Amino acid sequence: MLDRLQFIKQRFDEVSDLVIQPDIIADQKRYVQLNKEYKDLKGLVEKREEYLNVTGNLKEAQEIISDGSDAEMVEMAKMQLDEAKERLPQLEEEIKFMLIPKDPEDAKNVMVEIRAGTGGDEASIFAGDLFRMYTKYCEGRGWRTSVVDMNEGTSGGFKEVIFEVTGEDVYGTLKFEAGVHRVQRVPQTETQGRVHTSAATVMVLPEAEEFDVQIDMNDVRIDFFCSSGPGGQSVNTTKSAVRMTHVPTGLVAQCQDEKSQHKNKDKALQVLRSRLYEMELAKKQEEDAAKRSSQVSSGDRSAKIRTYNYSQGRVTDHRIGVSLFDLDGFMNGNIHKLIDELQLVNNTEKLKESEVY
Repeated sequence: MLDRLQFIKQRFDEVSDLVIQPDIIADQKRYVQLNKEYKDLKGLVEKREEYLNVTGNLKEAQEIISDGSDAEMVEMAKMQLDEAKERLPQLEEEIKFMLIPKDPEDAKNVMVEIRAGTGGDEASIFAGDLFRMYTKYCEGRGWRTSVVDMNEGTSGGFKEVIFEVTGEDVYGTLKFEAGVHRVQRVPQTETQGRVHTSAATVMVLPEAEEFDVQIDMNDVRIDFFCSSGPGGQSVNTTKSAVRMTHVPTGLVAQCQDEKSQHKNKDKALQVLRSRLYEMELAKKQEEDAAKRSSQVSSGDRSAKIRTYNYSQGRVTDHRIGVSLFDLDGFMNGNIHKLIDELQLVNNTEKLKESEVY
């Protein structure tokens, strides 16, 4: 482990020198890549320093105790030794997890798409509840959310809503939310108090940069149309909404959230690029899944991943068999406990497969 940490320290020093070179700063793609690598390595270098300090303290304490000439120093050394022995296994475990190779997409921003599934109006209301849950969670993390497109339900909520999330390690945190979310509750429209089951599908797309996906605009059909929904008198009179169709794949992206046609066009292109990138990423994930059986699915949009049971105040994640009995708090954005569990299971699996373990 120390050999690997020494190699990482050398690479960190190299990257630290490179990111301040004028020719690197001028090359935007290279500069972004090196900056990301710098951030990833910095945490490990800091852990390495702590590890060296703790092992140094342990050795020093052992030497003082072995010498035994100063009773007061020996007493202090024993305390130092106990602290070092307690911290060292924790530190080794933390470093092992940090040495797990990261998915390059984890640091990316995301496009989240929530679509109402089976259940009619109740499914749309549930899609709205999920949107609120995620935006509150993102707000708590200090991430910024921005609606790209929405199609409101007839009784509230959304038939579909797409929003962008920007921040640190967004995709690595939210990617396990992709899949079918199921709700069991008595709908507002139900007069006889019967519990109904409805569903919504969540897709989490890593936001692709221009150098991730090259789109030939000759392959894209662009249509302009009038916006629908709230937005004032100009909504149905100005063709500001934009729909883009990528002819070779049939993928469609649209945006009508902004009043400016130009801004809607930029956002629609961003969504289209992310969908194309996600399509390629899904192929890679399928290939990876064929090599190893992962318990935690991140991207299978047809898999039922979670059930929200209102009568029991319970939310259950079926992939890891964990239930929480704080549904109100969960729907108010306190979803970190399940996300942490999902990340832990995924990292433990990776750790078993890696050379670190």
